Amino acid sequence: MFFVVAVMSVTVQKYGGSSVADVTRIKRVAERVMETKRRGHDVVVVVSAMGDTTDDLLALARQVSANPERRELDMLLTAGERIAMAVLSMAIRELGGDAISFTGSQSGIITNDRHVDARIIEVRPFRVQDELARGKIVVIAGYQGVSYRREVTTLGRGGSDTTAVAMAAALGAEYCEICSDVDGVYTADPRVVTSARRIGTLSYEETQELAEAGARVLNAQAVEFAKEKGIAIYARATASPLPGADPSADGTVVRRFPPRMPGVVVGIASEKDVLVLTARVPQVARGFEPSDLRSPERLALQVMAVLDEHRVAGKQLHLADGQLTVVVSRENLHEEARVRAALHAQFGDAVRITDALGAVSAIGAGINASFHNLRRGSDALASAGIAATGIATSSFRITWTIDRGRLDDAVRLFHRTFIEERQTPVP
Repeated sequence: MFFVVAVMSVTVQKYGGSSVADVTRIKRVAERVMETKRRGHDVVVVVSAMGDTTDDLLALARQVSANPERRELDMLLTAGERIAMAVLSMAIRELGGDAISFTGSQSGIITNDRHVDARIIEVRPFRVQDELARGKIVVIAGYQGVSYRREVTTLGRGGSDTTAVAMAAALGAEYCEICSDVDGVYTADPRVVTSARRIGTLSYEETQELAEAGARVLNAQAVEFAKEKGIAIYARATASPLPGADPSADGTVVRRFPPRMPGVVVGIASEKDVLVLTARVPQVARGFEPSDLRSPERLALQVMAVLDEHRVAGKQLHLADGQLTVVVSRENLHEEARVRAALHAQFGDAVRITDALGAVSAIGAGINASFHNLRRGSDALASAGIAATGIATSSFRITWTIDRGRLDDAVRLFHRTFIEERQTPVP
């Protein structure tokens, strides 16, 4: 006697932004989840906190302490996603679905022992798999996990994307659908550039660079997981229908090797709140050299040691001609007052922090195969009277640091220059 076992494909969906801002919208999400289940998929749903819950909880912590202890901050902030997962699970049940909610630790998200910006090191989805086998819809709190020391941890801003993609990889999902209040990734922030266009396909690398450069798209670590496991990411609007034969027709598909000519700028990203730290051995009279600041290299290493002690990750680092320059994103600087005090106490005027700059970036595969794009961007800024205080590049990105007050002007200028007036890339 032979038995035919039907194997259902696993779909992981993540819902965030205003799509889970209130109960009415959560009920709409529940309907979309149920429709996915009716189409024959095993469904895992990852949710972010409702609306501004995370910001509200962070503001609550700041009322108590200017520098909240990172472990307690994690204990507080993870409450937002736990509320959302329970409410969504209830909403699914009201529609006749069989749902069960799990925290990050219950679903098997194992992280390192770093609070506030932990990284996932392993996913053990045994309980998730057991409940899927029972036909249940599994709802998971995003943005959180548990360390090997059994401490509750959070994954940093946008960490729910990371939860979803890591879970999709662990379950061998067909794809991972990231749903929000926008219908994909755009060539620039539509709130700044009204002519911004939705991008149909992106490579993993382009998407990571967009995220690192400040675009509020997909989380960079999430894309890293997807790239490693070959998981396709569908960035879509919660209000859109379920993906059809061509998911890029009404959303953005992130995958390997999209059909695009190298050197084409695919998007413009910006970050308003960056700090630029510079360190240089001070000039002292009569050749006196303090023993702890004897060389630029030693000073740079000591500054980096202080940053590491306070778990400050630099976005860019440059050491040349005796000067260290580090660009830091303020949203990742959770102990700013303590960091500033520690740097001043140890290095005095040898370390300076500039807090008036923003960063604007052009992103595309092979963007630096020649200096054409860099020259074009710099010329455009100069013609608009916008001074660039620094330039940094990678294989997929060119970033200019400029006056924070001119950032939106620069984004619109670059969108016109690189996207709307696109030229054929130089071979």
